[in-house]
Amino acid sequence: MAAPQPERRLSTFEKYLTLWVALCIIAGILLGSTFPGVAVALDALSVYQVSIPIAIALFFMIYPIMVKIDFSEVLRAAKTPKPVALTLLVNWAIKPFTMYLIATFFLGYLFVDFLPGTEILPNGTEIELWRSYVAGCILLGIAPCTAMVLMWSYLARGNEGLTLVMVAINSLTMLVLYAPLGGFLLGVASIPIPWETILLSVAVYVGLPLAAGYLTRKWIIARKGMAWFETRFLHYLTPVSIAALLGTLVLLFTFKGDVILANPLTILWIAVPLFIQTVFIFTLGYFVLARRLKLAYRDAAPAGMIGASNHFEVAIATATILFGLGSGAALATVVGVLIEVPVMLMLVRVCLATQGMFGGEAE
Repeated sequence: MAAPQPERRLSTFEKYLTLWVALCIIAGILLGSTFPGVAVALDALSVYQVSIPIAIALFFMIYPIMVKIDFSEVLRAAKTPKPVALTLLVNWAIKPFTMYLIATFFLGYLFVDFLPGTEILPNGTEIELWRSYVAGCILLGIAPCTAMVLMWSYLARGNEGLTLVMVAINSLTMLVLYAPLGGFLLGVASIPIPWETILLSVAVYVGLPLAAGYLTRKWIIARKGMAWFETRFLHYLTPVSIAALLGTLVLLFTFKGDVILANPLTILWIAVPLFIQTVFIFTLGYFVLARRLKLAYRDAAPAGMIGASNHFEVAIATATILFGLGSGAALATVVGVLIEVPVMLMLVRVCLATQGMFGGEAE
């Protein structure tokens, strides 16, 4: 059995993180609308539609978390199949189909009168706008979160080693299942998937900070010792993740602020099914399946959150390639970014408040 985890109190900065997130979203939208040239210039800095500025911000968000991971814990977590099986089941056998059903019900039936109009796809086909919005939701639903779930697990005091294992396995699974599931749910014979974008985003958002974190931890402990590493180095490194998260939000909404301001009511209609889907998938994974499998809290929290969140970078890139930059599908994926962080912060607090429902150590 592993040693019990010391209680980690939230700093004042972390305690009011929701407020800082809201301020950064507003700042990003204002910056993008006030200085559109800056947004265009920054957005142009990309490789295979992977934004270089966002990649840098995400690196500094994930790297401090990777440094803190004891990689012997990763090996132990790899021998715990239940949480990994849970995330694979939720992410690939349940979540894509519930997203399709929920998005179609709300956008295709309940809110359809508020979403008039059509658009022309790059192949010349004319479709109703609501169908394009549903397509964007589907692209979000079949792209499970990778990098940012490490932040949610850290804030929820989850098992960081297990989270890393689940991220790695789901990233590899996405390479195999993203295209077939997307093609099936979008109702097309084939779907051009930006493989370069997926591979590069996994390498940049997960692989690079993982390697840097592992090497840094090994080098510092070997030369300075574990005590200096934990009391001095980590003390100065801890605020970096949160600051980088906020910087990432400013960048994201600087790029997409004009789109959000131009479509306020449409964003509301799209946000409703996305919010319901997120809460439903989290409830299913965390409160139902994790408890059914008798998982420890530290395993249940990341297992629930990795299904609830989405890899919006890949979803946005795919929507842009398939439907165009100004399409309803691309707008729906941007709405995914808009609600992702506030909703996931809410779910982190739900996890912290319900730790007593779970046991201590994983089986």
